[in-house]
Amino acid sequence: MKSSELEYDLPPELIAQRPAPVRDASRLLVYDRWTGEIRHRVFRELPEELSGELVVANDSRVLPARLRAHRTSGGAVEVLLLEHEGDGVWLALARPSARLRAGERLGVVHLIEPLGRGRWRVRLSGEPEGELPLPLYVRERLDDPERYQTVYAHQPGSSAAPTAGLHFTPELVRRLDIAFVTLHVGLDTFRPVDADDLSGHSLDGEAYVVEPGVWERIRSAARVLAVGTTTVRVLESCVRGWPLSGRTDLLIAPGFEFRRVDALLTNFHLPRTTLLALVMAFAGVEETRWLYRLAIEERYRFYSFGDAMLVL
Repeated sequence: MKSSELEYDLPPELIAQRPAPVRDASRLLVYDRWTGEIRHRVFRELPEELSGELVVANDSRVLPARLRAHRTSGGAVEVLLLEHEGDGVWLALARPSARLRAGERLGVVHLIEPLGRGRWRVRLSGEPEGELPLPLYVRERLDDPERYQTVYAHQPGSSAAPTAGLHFTPELVRRLDIAFVTLHVGLDTFRPVDADDLSGHSLDGEAYVVEPGVWERIRSAARVLAVGTTTVRVLESCVRGWPLSGRTDLLIAPGFEFRRVDALLTNFHLPRTTLLALVMAFAGVEETRWLYRLAIEERYRFYSFGDAMLVL
């Protein structure tokens, strides 16, 4: 698949700058792959669209992983922690990276070695105590940081939210048959495709965990609804015999055979990303393009704080 096939034009005003006033008041675009039917719903009506699916969601919690510091020269530096490797060592993104040198100390961050593409291995003194790493396209201040966490976020470790889950309320969760897996969202999830062809795009891998009892529920369920692309990657890795804890670098693109995901709940994604490629793999390439055009015409809100789409 050419990366140019992952492009689309989005009016800037449709990039959501803040979450909906109430989580489950977001809009929900429903697409039935088997009938071609489209329905425009409100997210709290999700249970009415389901037919006995086991809902599987990612319970990872976002770390306060964006750290701001200054070099001894006075220049400002931003460090985004991506993944804890143990003993205070982290994988991180730093900018402006080209000016930085191994051995530098930036407040509580000690630069160990550059890894290319702005990535560094660093040592952190203490626990992360920075800001929640809101996407760069969100320019407005978030009054309540918990709105960038799902209501079921319990396992700290992500550098970005699994945003399809941001629409759930505790009341809505109680109305569903739901199970939780963990994938700590890192660079793979939000890094744009950097090759002309998707086959040339490499993933570094992201850490995940599925409890054995939870996997048995998922494995034996008649139908499974995956909440978000991160959940899809966990389930489709495990069903292929990968261990129930480890790292997944599974790249899902058109032509992929889905073995455990029967329905997908997802937000509207940025162009030229593996997230959009995954949606195209599940819903169909032309069908996804049509759905995105429809969402734009209907003025759905896009990206992390935007509306959602359910593909049945």
